Amino acid sequence: MELQDKYEKLKTIIAETGKAAVAYSGGVDSTLLSKVAFDVLKENSIAITLVSPMNAQSEMKDAEDLAKEIGITHYMINDDEIEDEVLANPVNRCYHCKKVEFTRILEKAHEEKIIIVFDGSNVDDMSDYRPGLQALSELKVISPLRLAGLTKSDIRELSHELGLRTWNKPALACLGSRIPYGERITIEKLTRIDKSEDYMRTLGFIQFRVRSHGDMARIEVSPEERTKLFDEKLLDTISKQLKSYGYQYVCLEMEGYITGSLNRVIEKK
Repeated sequence: MELQDKYEKLKTIIAETGKAAVAYSGGVDSTLLSKVAFDVLKENSIAITLVSPMNAQSEMKDAEDLAKEIGITHYMINDDEIEDEVLANPVNRCYHCKKVEFTRILEKAHEEKIIIVFDGSNVDDMSDYRPGLQALSELKVISPLRLAGLTKSDIRELSHELGLRTWNKPALACLGSRIPYGERITIEKLTRIDKSEDYMRTLGFIQFRVRSHGDMARIEVSPEERTKLFDEKLLDTISKQLKSYGYQYVCLEMEGYITGSLNRVIEKK
């Protein structure tokens, strides 16, 4: 199916709902979904963002700005509490996290007299380890991008055509995904991960992660960005800065950034 056909199918899926709320993170997928939902439904569409310590604070500000650019009515729900099932960080942590997140989003949508909630899952998500998808299914959340047959590359291309500045935005994931399964999540760990990644961003790195292993930070940068790190002064500066956030050791992942690298433990089992 051609991209234009998928786009038309996406608009039809959205139009048939009549009224909908988009679970909005400010990432590539949910931004496109919010844009098309607003184009099709106008005032019968809203975007809802759950603000949590699990999310990078800079991304929350960007989500707010992007919603204004799109023109869609945007609600931000503050939730400082993290449930113990999530803090325990089991291999299905994402299931528990999504169950809580989307329950709150559904509640807000219902307050606004909206029954249907969209999420930004796409076709490619079906081939990855995504326990959160089970929670979305149980809560009857609709995934228009996936139903329209859109892949990640399709979404980036379509975003570019529609003039969205997120078309080449790096992939996002909650801060909890930086902590190995089984290691308990704490607000302190999430905060130092957030600070560390914000700092790496100021140095010009684009696609990267700071994985947290106890008192050690393991930096992953995209393979093509690794050569930028081959500078003694820069390495010393990064090490010193991340240690100031509370890490005792700072190391570099030799093969670079790989999506879902912490899922390897699941694959081995």
